[in-house]
Parts: sequence; C-alpha cells; structure tokens
Amino acid sequence: MLRSKRQRFAWRDIGFTLLPLALAMAVCFVLQPYDNSTTEIYVPLLFVLAVTVVSRLTDGYLYGIAASILATFCVNYAFTYPFFAFNFTLTGYPLTFLLLLSVSISVSMLTTQIRRQEKLRAESEKEKMRANLLRAVSHDLRTPLTSIVGAADAYLENGDRISEARKAELIAGVRDEAQWLVRVVENLLSVTRVSGGETSLRTQSEAVEEIVGEAAQKFKKRFPACQVSVQVPDELLFVPMDATLIEQVIINLMENAVDHGQHCTHIWLTVHSEGGSAVFSVTDDGAGIAPEILPVMFDGTLRRTDQSDRDGKRNMGIGLSVCLSIVHAHGGTMSAENRPEGGARVRFTLPMEETK
Repeated sequence: MLRSKRQRFAWRDIGFTLLPLALAMAVCFVLQPYDNSTTEIYVPLLFVLAVTVVSRLTDGYLYGIAASILATFCVNYAFTYPFFAFNFTLTGYPLTFLLLLSVSISVSMLTTQIRRQEKLRAESEKEKMRANLLRAVSHDLRTPLTSIVGAADAYLENGDRISEARKAELIAGVRDEAQWLVRVVENLLSVTRVSGGETSLRTQSEAVEEIVGEAAQKFKKRFPACQVSVQVPDELLFVPMDATLIEQVIINLMENAVDHGQHCTHIWLTVHSEGGSAVFSVTDDGAGIAPEILPVMFDGTLRRTDQSDRDGKRNMGIGLSVCLSIVHAHGGTMSAENRPEGGARVRFTLPMEETK
C-alpha cells in the first residue's frame, strides 16, 4: 500500500513537471507571430516561470532540476535559429542557454528549500504546542490524583469515626476528580491524534444539528443547573468533520464557560453559515474574559490560580489549546471576544467543503 501511494505521488509530480513546460511552450508559440524582434526575450522568462511552478508543486530537487534541463532544450530546439533543431554552437547562443539553466536550477533549489523550511516550521509549531500542553497537564494530573489519594486515605483510616455525610462528601470528591482526569486524558488523546503527523482525520459530511444536539445533551448531564439554548439553521447544514472531535470541542468550550465564567447560568450555542464556512458560537452570561488573557488563552500556557479554580486545578489553557488544534486540523479558525452586554463569546469556523 505504501508503494502504491509513492507511485501515485511520483506520477503526480511527473504530471506537474510536464504540464507547466507544455503550457509555456504553447504560450510561446502563440506569441511568436506577434513578436517582430529577434531576441524573443519572453521565451526564457516564460520557461523560468514554468520551472518555478514545477518546483513549487513537486517534492524535492529532482523534478525542478529535470524541468530546468528540459526547459533549456525546449528553448534551444523550438525557439532558437535554426528552428526545430538542436544547435549548441556559438551561433546557438550557448551562453544564453547556460544562464537559463543556471537561473532555472537556482530557482528550483530556492523554492524547494522554502517548502522544506515551511514544513520544518509547521513541525516546530506542533512540537511547541505539545510541549506547552505537557507542561500544563503535568499539574492537572498531579493535583486531582493527590486529592483522590487523600480522600481514599481519610476514608480508609477514619471510616469508623467520620459521619455518613462526610463519607458521601469524600466519595463525591473522588468522583469529581476522576471525571476531570477522564476529560484531561480525552484531551491528550485528541491532541495526539490531530498533531501526531501519522494519523489523519476521519472526516465525513455530518449534520450540524445532530452534533450540536449531542454535545448539548452530554453537557447538561454534567452541569444540570446551567441553562442551554441551541439555535441552528432551519435547513439542514452538512459539514465535513470528525464528529467525535468537533463534539468534544463544543463540550470543552461550554465546560470552560461554566468553570471560568464566574456564576455562568446560561449558555447560548448557535450555528450559522457564512461565506462558505459553518460558524459555531458558544456564548455565556458570565463575567467575561480578562483583557490580558484574550491574546494568550489558546496557546496552552495559560494558568489560573485563583480560588474559583480550586487552587489552580482548573486550567482553561489545556481545553482551549486542544480545541484550537482540532479546529486547525479541520482547516478552520477560532477566536474569542467579550460581549458589550456582559459575558464572553468563543467562535470557531469549519469549511463546508473538504479541504486537502
């Protein structure tokens, strides 16, 4: 299967090599009757442009250099006197061809190097995101585990001396901490899945109404006291996505609104189409987002240590960095803002057509 995939890419690169050269030759033939000069300076320039396109669309140096050599022979054969014959004598302007070959190869190597630098920069950004996530999650794993062990020790060592109400409180605390750990692990698995480089998203066209409804239902089970209002378009809206991951994004955003919104009692979950994209909005009636937090709330390094976050255990940066990674993997964008009437709104977009 791997060999078949490599063969497909090889044939694709061959096609991307021959097509720009053929187009350059065709354009030169079309322009030739209208050019009264003897230099035909546009000919080498068009072929240099074709080589640049080849280098940009293909992988590695091989195809760009091959296109450079082919371009040199094409100019010599079809556009240098005597026409339709190879002539590398002094009358065939060998210096012109040497310069064309040098420029073409240089352009090929430069564009290929730029592409590789872009890949390295993308990989560097992924590694930075994973490193930030691991640094942040180390605290989020250690703190609830410490609470679970402490509650279990208290129950086992003093079970006969504490009241039933206190026992129920300890067990409830263990359950809450365990649920938080489950969600943290789910977030970690999601980040590994979308940024590991070897596993691609399993996207298919999904009805937005179903995804949003399922996310709202799961959220209500965890936060029954918070009111949720859902608004979707009247017509069915289908978007290519990994349903499990996008559902987790919506749930994470809603949970973040409750955990950090300070007395958030109502969440509005809306979806609409705009400019070829589906726009998802999670709006709350909480206290909003501090202005100094807005620029860094998605980078995975934000930490909150106020009392409302249970001594720092609730780290809004983890969930939001996971959400941003998932949305970017789908080709979408994410942003946040404070509402003038109070509360905050987090929006993310997904393209309504499959991205390659």
